[in-house]
Amino acid sequence: MIVRQNKLFEYGLTSITEQHGQHSEMLLDFGILKLKAGDLQAFPIGRERAWLLIDGSATFMWEGNVETVKRNSCFDEAPHVLHVSRDTEVTIKTESGCEIGVEQIDNAHSFGARLYTPEDIRTDIFGAGTLNETSIRSVRTVFDGETNPLSNMVLGEVINHPGKWSSYPPHDHPQPEIYHYRFLPPQGFGISVLDDQAYVVKNGDTTLIGPDKTHSQGAAPGYAMYYIWMIPHLPEDRWLPATRYYRDDHKWLLEPDVKIWPDRQS
Repeated sequence: MIVRQNKLFEYGLTSITEQHGQHSEMLLDFGILKLKAGDLQAFPIGRERAWLLIDGSATFMWEGNVETVKRNSCFDEAPHVLHVSRDTEVTIKTESGCEIGVEQIDNAHSFGARLYTPEDIRTDIFGAGTLNETSIRSVRTVFDGETNPLSNMVLGEVINHPGKWSSYPPHDHPQPEIYHYRFLPPQGFGISVLDDQAYVVKNGDTTLIGPDKTHSQGAAPGYAMYYIWMIPHLPEDRWLPATRYYRDDHKWLLEPDVKIWPDRQS
């Protein structure tokens, strides 16, 4: 399913999924927090939360800590992300207009709050040196089931190169997943493929990927595609980096030194 964003996000929090409301099948909350310069917003205790700065400058305040962070481009720079458990109160003050992706989920566990800096973010280059570079992309992982075993959610970003594919080969997993897109230039577009259905996605759109639904993405030539990816852990099945189940028809694409046309003749 695609949630369309046909205009600029309004100031305040635009809720896209809600664990206990709209699109509850995604099992977590996701929304875009848009703030003006000088805004001050407090978040009380009660839920596990992560704030991912998409662009702009903001000051995060928590547990006596005060840190000002800035991001000029989500395409060229890894993010700053503040991740806290349910017992940590957070206040955000903006130094400039900014947009922040907000991920939230119920979680009875407590863990130490952490501000991830760009240097803390793991970036992997997937798809390099194979398939004529047609699926090369940069995958940034902020935290997952290995790096934070007490968290109930996963958070990361992908930079899908122009004219290339990501989330490839087509795969699935038992956990639902959310993709939220931005394009450079912003009039760009891409394709989100869910099972056998293809959907055009544009700046600000969000794909809701159900459990066990095959998914892959493509960016139109000339347009870089960025997306935030978010996954809730299931009570008896935590998502780990190896939790990607490729469809049998396409597993041959994973073979070492795989050849494709025109080198592969049959």
